[in-house]
Amino acid sequence: MPTLEQSLILIGASILGGAINSIAGGGTVLTFPALLAMGQESTVANATSKVALWPGQLSSLWGLRDELKQNTKAILPLALIGVAGGVAGAQLLIFTPPKFFDALAPYLMLIATLLFIVQDPISRWQKKRAEASAKAAAEPSEPPVSPSPEPVESDDQPLHLTLPIGIFLLIVSIYGGYFGAGIGILTLVAFGLLGLNNIHQMNGIKAAFTLGINGVSAILLMVKGMVDLPTAGLMAIGSLVGGYAATGIARRMGQQNVRRIIIAISILVTLTMFLKR
Repeated sequence: MPTLEQSLILIGASILGGAINSIAGGGTVLTFPALLAMGQESTVANATSKVALWPGQLSSLWGLRDELKQNTKAILPLALIGVAGGVAGAQLLIFTPPKFFDALAPYLMLIATLLFIVQDPISRWQKKRAEASAKAAAEPSEPPVSPSPEPVESDDQPLHLTLPIGIFLLIVSIYGGYFGAGIGILTLVAFGLLGLNNIHQMNGIKAAFTLGINGVSAILLMVKGMVDLPTAGLMAIGSLVGGYAATGIARRMGQQNVRRIIIAISILVTLTMFLKR
């Protein structure tokens, strides 16, 4: 069990991690290094971080439940891919020697940081695609007999998986079961390539997909005894608080300012991890 000082640091990291996950995704870039700094073995820190952030992801999914109601047919095939990949990724982590993961951890943090950096440009690209699609759909092919409606996004646009995207999502889910930071943006990229334009719809399906990956991998890691359960429980409370408070934080600070702070912290942590090798 961590000391009082360590507990306060871990709660602070999990509050920020839960808030980051709710605002933009990528809370692992704070919780994982915080656990390493407390002296935890890298594989245990990774597994504990995953379990600690899962409750915050569950509360985020609850907030997007209306979007899921409109896309229930898309959930089952994605869930099967996510569960299969999550199990495979967790098994890889279970059989990874701690020393090998120690060497790999800085590169995983680097990947997570780069994904977080490119998330905003990709989001802007997807927004432009959505606006262009809505505008094209609103333009009448014949002279209108009544005023044309305002461009709107389709809430019930069907998601049709293709084999290449299915394979890509399986790889994403394996990575998610193994480490996980950045899987949200990779999933949104896949949905964009499939032609989805409604960002709310995409976020709802993404939340269900990533929650399944992290949920099944967290269960396997707990069964194998790789999770520091008292620490994970302590941090889970923080992630729930952070997820709930994230909207107010983002409004006061501005989402771009929040992103800049997270990127700066991520770069600093990644550099530190490389220097300590």
